Amino acid sequence: MAMSTDAVTADPSTSGSEPRWRLIGPGLIVAATGVGAIDLVATLIAGQKYGYALLWAVIVGCIMKVVLVEGAGRYSLASGNTIYEGWSSLGVWTHIYFVPYIVIWGFVYGAAAMAGTGLPLHSLFPVLSVTWWGILSGLIGLVLVWFGRYAVFEKVCAALVALMFVTMVGAALLTVPNLPDMAKGLIPTIPDGALINVLSVAGGVGGTITLAAYGYWLREKGWDTPQFMRVMRLDNRVAYTVTGIFVVSTLIVGAELLYSANIAVSTGDKGLLDLSGVLQDRYGTWAGKVFLVGFWAAAMSSLIGVWNGVSLMFADLVGHLRKLPQDDPERGLGGRWYKAYILWLTFPPMIMMFLGKPVWLILAYGVLGAFFMPFLAITLLWILNSDRVPREWRNHWWSNLLLSLTTLAFVALALNELRKLIVE
Repeated sequence: MAMSTDAVTADPSTSGSEPRWRLIGPGLIVAATGVGAIDLVATLIAGQKYGYALLWAVIVGCIMKVVLVEGAGRYSLASGNTIYEGWSSLGVWTHIYFVPYIVIWGFVYGAAAMAGTGLPLHSLFPVLSVTWWGILSGLIGLVLVWFGRYAVFEKVCAALVALMFVTMVGAALLTVPNLPDMAKGLIPTIPDGALINVLSVAGGVGGTITLAAYGYWLREKGWDTPQFMRVMRLDNRVAYTVTGIFVVSTLIVGAELLYSANIAVSTGDKGLLDLSGVLQDRYGTWAGKVFLVGFWAAAMSSLIGVWNGVSLMFADLVGHLRKLPQDDPERGLGGRWYKAYILWLTFPPMIMMFLGKPVWLILAYGVLGAFFMPFLAITLLWILNSDRVPREWRNHWWSNLLLSLTTLAFVALALNELRKLIVE
């Protein structure tokens, strides 16, 4: 596995050589990559329907993702193996599930990601259609990650995260949040008919397949041994704290702008366009335009995060199946299979943007995707309680409890997604 040229040689969280905030990187990438437009709209609609009643679910969602990402990172650092090698050690059934999933997922996600970036750009600059803005964004993403420069990729992601964070937190502050109602929202309650919204809000806080990419980004950062365990945990906690503030801000905007005025927004990416219009009507054209920039930053950070991280996972998958050594360049950034998956994410999905989405492919994407988070949670429980990691880094009882509760939540979400696919 290729390593970044800026790799460090000791745990920087204890060396005092640089400020701790400068250490944050891989966690922020995995969190920001996972917070896409669909997740924001799910939170926005929760605020629109129930005010602050589901604020506690956002906090729970952050905790669940911290648990999962910490588990993935701990396995990578403690064992020296990638998450795919860990899955492979559990049996051939993991190949049977994950190989078709990553192929189908990449094709469908590529179209969705490009369309997601195209929507705000078209609203800001209508000289091009959503489709063509999306295609241009996909090509820009390809250029940014093609040469495998992790340090550059991390800086671009950090800039996009800063932009989306400032924009959404600014929008929340603009609405003047109702602090007493927010405090009540921290008490766990489930309004009538809101169970699915609770699961969607908690499950959508920052990531799906990109959670499993965390270990790969740790390795590219140069954090590849147990001595980096403390800084990995710091990185993870800070990243999901930032994500939590960002998603809470989205809920505030939904509660203050939409719930109080009884305004509904669309599902899917277009819900954020609707919100831009509401902000523009309430606070002026500038507010709507600034929000669209934040919308684009959220969509673009997800796009380039996937173009980099999931391509790394695919390169590792192929390298492992071909029995290449771990340090073979073909299993890292810039290798042949890494670039092949970037091309797969970028060009074939353009067909879907012009011709529409084949029903059978969307169905396969939905079914396989519904099972990924339970798959990740269950396999981490299995791996982290076995001799695949040294005893000192295995799960304690509290880790098992949190991972088990997280698994149950995602199994419930998966069953609901399957129900929707069958009904629809």
